[in-house]
Parts: sequence; structure tokens; C-alpha cells
Amino acid sequence: MAEKKHVSGSLFMVSAPSGAGKSSLVNGLLKLEPELKLSISFTTRPPRPGEENGREYHFVSADDFLARKNRGEFLEFAEVHGNYYGTSKILIQEAMAAGTDILLEIDWQGAQQVKKQFPSVASIFILPPSIEALEERLNKRGQDSQEVISRRILAAGGEMAHAPDFEYVIINQDFEKALSELVAIVRATRCRTSQQTVRNAALFAQLGIQVNH
Repeated sequence: MAEKKHVSGSLFMVSAPSGAGKSSLVNGLLKLEPELKLSISFTTRPPRPGEENGREYHFVSADDFLARKNRGEFLEFAEVHGNYYGTSKILIQEAMAAGTDILLEIDWQGAQQVKKQFPSVASIFILPPSIEALEERLNKRGQDSQEVISRRILAAGGEMAHAPDFEYVIINQDFEKALSELVAIVRATRCRTSQQTVRNAALFAQLGIQVNH
């Protein structure tokens, strides 16, 4: 297991089919919870205009990426359209050990890999209120052709079948309600006994509370 016991930071991961509103909810959460940090992935694709190394991605060469992969540094990785993308296990462990809460935006397959190595991760799946609503949102984006939208709708069924594998499910019918539920999950997770005993070890000792790890 990659997870180190008795770290004071929490790990969260959010998954959803395309069009369910995950990115909007995550952006809203990060504004309300500035102490929560979004995990920055590594990629071999070149930066797009306006992107900065270490902000959108850690941009590295293919040789660098593969060397990191061979050293076992990635929690999960994939090749997409000829470019590699990966989540650094080392950076997540270091951040959590320093007391930082980390958020991953990830697909259900990556989520399975994360769970194996970080069993205490708080996993959240975002569902649309209906397939019709999902299709409407994808059409409103105006970013994809009808053919691409149809493929995304078809893929969504397979993705949503994995919602029961997640600890929490949020139905994004009303954005403000869904956002408040997402914030509530983050705040409740921070109050887990396992987190509180590490973050407030001196207080527990002062109060004479015996902690069994």
C-alpha cells in the first residue's frame, strides 16, 4: 500500500461522466475551500497558450515521464492521443504528510487504482439528473459535434455503472445544492477521528485521550 498511516492531510477524488458538471463543481469547491489543493498531473504534451508549468500540468519530456513511471512514482497513468498523463504518488504523499488536503479529478478506472493505494480516500461520483439533462448540457457547451456528443452519451452509461463503487454520490440537478453537498463531504471527512487525532495530537494528549493507531 502506498498510503502512509497517521498523515494529517485528507485525499479526495471526484469522478463523473462528461457533461455532469464535475469541473464547475470542483471549481466552486476550490473557491469555498482554498486550503484544498487540486492535484497537478504530469504530461508529455506541450503547453497550450496561457498554460504554465506547475499550474495546469507539470510538463515533462517523454523520457522523463517514462523514467518516473519505471521508478514507480505514478499513482496512475495513461496514454491519450500519443501523450502520457500521470498522477504523482510521491507529490500526493508529501502534501498529505505536510497536512495538505488534496483533490483528484479522475475517471473511474484511475479511481480504482487510487483506492488500492490510498484506502482512506473519500471518493465522490457526480451524476446528472437524467440522460436527457446530460445530452442537453453537452449540446449547450457548443464544443463538440453531434457525433462526438453521441459517443459521450454512449460512454456515460458505462461510466455511471461504476457510481456504486464510490463512497458518496451527488446528483447534480441543482448546482448550488450539489455544491453544498460536496462542501459538506469535504468538511465531514476532515473531522474523521483518524484525521483529528493526527492534526490535533497535542490537544488529545492534553485531554488525556488515549489514541490507538
